[in-house]
Amino acid sequence: MQGKIVKGISGFYYVHVVETGIYECKAKGAFRNKKIKPLVGDNVEIVVIDEEKKKGNVEEILTRKNELIRPAVSNIDMALVIFAAAKPDPNFNLLDRFLCMMEYQKVPVTICFNKCDLVTEEQKKELEAIYKPAGYDIIFTSAKAGIHLDELKELLKGKTTTVAGPSGVGKSSLINQLQDTIYMETGSISEKIERGKHTTRHSEIIPIGEDAYIMDTPGFSSMDMPGFEKEDLWTCYPEFLPHEPYCKFQGCSHISEPNCGVKDALAEGQISQVRYDNYVLLYEEMKQIKKY
Repeated sequence: MQGKIVKGISGFYYVHVVETGIYECKAKGAFRNKKIKPLVGDNVEIVVIDEEKKKGNVEEILTRKNELIRPAVSNIDMALVIFAAAKPDPNFNLLDRFLCMMEYQKVPVTICFNKCDLVTEEQKKELEAIYKPAGYDIIFTSAKAGIHLDELKELLKGKTTTVAGPSGVGKSSLINQLQDTIYMETGSISEKIERGKHTTRHSEIIPIGEDAYIMDTPGFSSMDMPGFEKEDLWTCYPEFLPHEPYCKFQGCSHISEPNCGVKDALAEGQISQVRYDNYVLLYEEMKQIKKY
């Protein structure tokens, strides 16, 4: 029987099988011997030991499409980064951190500005002007006013999406709105996982439709990723890429060097000043971290 791991706590893996629900499984010792750890998001083959109590064993982990380091999950099709359009105003530096983490891990991103009922059309255009040149898809929603929720559902159809964003932006309200009533029973995972109540927050996958899953991940704002160096940072700004070949110096940091293609594009308004300023801040921060 095939299913998807939707939560993992203390050696137990909770596997969602579309037709029959959630099974509490243990992984075979063979995985430990091979140093393979099942991840939330893994598609797995399970053997049911007790149908009534919904218990089983994970027999096989199917081939992973991708594997993220932070958050530690697999088989992600898209990242949905949720910020409020207002109340609180978007923290662009934090938003860029999320975007860079996903770019570095090669996960396509859609930016969702929630609470769009609190801003004018002009303010929406200003937000688009920052991120559209980088090629990001942007959707404006309001969980409270029910704006563009159907479009968001359509966007998530057939995908496993990791959802990220700071607190206070209406992320939970949005996730609750996206869940079909039929799939709300996955709340029973919480009852099943009594032992989960006092543990640190783990990533958890929520089925929101027959073939759609969203993964609510604990917040992450640090740029600390194995192998991610400050020299890689510019490659995580897609709008810099076409201009880099026009830099005079190889290994240009796009900050202090003369004859820099990226800075020329900035001067011509092809790159957003907000994005560029955040790039410089993040670059300096990574430089400081490496010193210590």
